[in-house]
Amino acid sequence: MTGIYTKLVSSCLFPLHERLKKHDTVRIRRNLEASQWWTPAQLQQAQSQRLAKFIQTLYQHVPYYREVMNERGLTPADIQSCTDLVKLPFLTKALIREHFDALKSDIAGPLQRFNTGGSSGQPLIFLLGNERVSYDVAEKWRATRWWDVDIGDPEIVAWGSPIELGAQDKVRLFRDKLFRSQLIPAFDMTEDKLLGFINKIRQVRPKMLFGYPSVFDLIAKTAEKQGIRLDNLGIKVAFVTSERLYPYQRDNISRVFACPVANGYGGRDAGFIAHECPSGGMHLSYEDIVVEIVDPQGNPLPAGQSGEIVVTHLGTSEFPFVRYRTGDIASLSDQRCACGRGLPMLESIEGRSTDFVVAADGTLMHGLALIYILRDMAGIEAFKITQETLHMTRVQVIAKDNLTDDMVLQIQQGFKARLGDDVQIEVEPVNEIAPEKSGKYRYVVSKVAP
Repeated sequence: MTGIYTKLVSSCLFPLHERLKKHDTVRIRRNLEASQWWTPAQLQQAQSQRLAKFIQTLYQHVPYYREVMNERGLTPADIQSCTDLVKLPFLTKALIREHFDALKSDIAGPLQRFNTGGSSGQPLIFLLGNERVSYDVAEKWRATRWWDVDIGDPEIVAWGSPIELGAQDKVRLFRDKLFRSQLIPAFDMTEDKLLGFINKIRQVRPKMLFGYPSVFDLIAKTAEKQGIRLDNLGIKVAFVTSERLYPYQRDNISRVFACPVANGYGGRDAGFIAHECPSGGMHLSYEDIVVEIVDPQGNPLPAGQSGEIVVTHLGTSEFPFVRYRTGDIASLSDQRCACGRGLPMLESIEGRSTDFVVAADGTLMHGLALIYILRDMAGIEAFKITQETLHMTRVQVIAKDNLTDDMVLQIQQGFKARLGDDVQIEVEPVNEIAPEKSGKYRYVVSKVAP
């Protein structure tokens, strides 16, 4: 049952906040909550109509796409549905850097500079306008309400982006307090800080959690280790995003916090791409984002086959993301969700291409093949696997007590069985494993994987 204060925030204060920021969030969210129940055919027709209008706008007002289309002998009439997008080239981080000014619409409103965390390489700088932000916020808001929580319900956010943390001025702090959202910074996760986060969660008694799965997994394990209960706080859902959610993390978070875990997939650059509903379907933000799955040669793949996720965000007419290569690996589903929504789904999200490792014989495998060797070993509290070359992999390990020779041998034998007998496995005992600059924790990093 929604409380009076939550109703005040969600129906009055937050809409006022969005209107003052010149965001069209409320209208968009209402439309999304209606369209989610349309049939797949209705959704596809609406998406095609919006895509055609989007391409027309880009051709008229974005120098880069006008030049690209002219070079290819294309007019907006040639792109009327998502299957026509193959006529346009992919957009990459390198191309955005090279054509930054030409990607800006000549009728764009105020644009803000944003950047990715750079966890997989050089950070990307790009521009976002009110149009794009409005659609992203509305998509997230819709998905939040699937779980019987709303803006204004008490929330704990575990985040590590320097942008968010750097914006904690008096206005931001007042707004978060008004909306009952409290931030815990996902940096320097010492045991003392983790215990402080646990105390804050117990004091706030939030209805929802939001943040990195690795952080909530770490908090859950620390609470369990200290014998501190977090299953009696009335938490309804833990929204996790921005990292791959591993099955063992879902199990730990769900068990310790006594709530379901809702996976969200997206990025600051690509947008809010998909979110899990209570029936388990990973629904695409289909009204706003066209998702393609492509093979290494860039050819579209059918449902059920894994490939790279390529997105076209229809709310980016001011600084377009068209056929943007995310570097993430996933597959589409051809099933309908039991929840009744017509929104298409992702069948699986397998992580970034750099979350995969390559055996000496060229076999590509998911990093989970190595992760589970370490997860199943008693006495290992944390780890990071870095595949430096095809013939050398480094493993950093935090051991509960001491890292014994037998443990090192077990790791080496397990890794060699998967990567190859001639591969050098360096096991390094450490006291701390630092997160990426963004605050995320990456368990597997391959400098070899394509």
